[in-house]
Amino acid sequence: MWDDENKEFQVVVNHEEQYSIWPSDRELPLGWNAVGKKGNKQECLDYIEEVWTDMRPLSLRKKMEEKEKKQQEGD
Repeated sequence: MWDDENKEFQVVVNHEEQYSIWPSDRELPLGWNAVGKKGNKQECLDYIEEVWTDMRPLSLRKKMEEKEKKQQEGD
């Protein structure tokens, strides 16, 4: 199934804003939501490469932003 380059996939994202692909004809796994992009495997992977510019999980990005803000306030 995952090796079929012509199978239709959809791009999905989780609560940490991490992206993946999932077969369009299968129910989404818990914790994942479709972003609206569908296509063959390569089209979906190309889309993810274009939009997922920061690979860090959302929770890590937030903690790093908080730490940076505290450091700036302390200066």
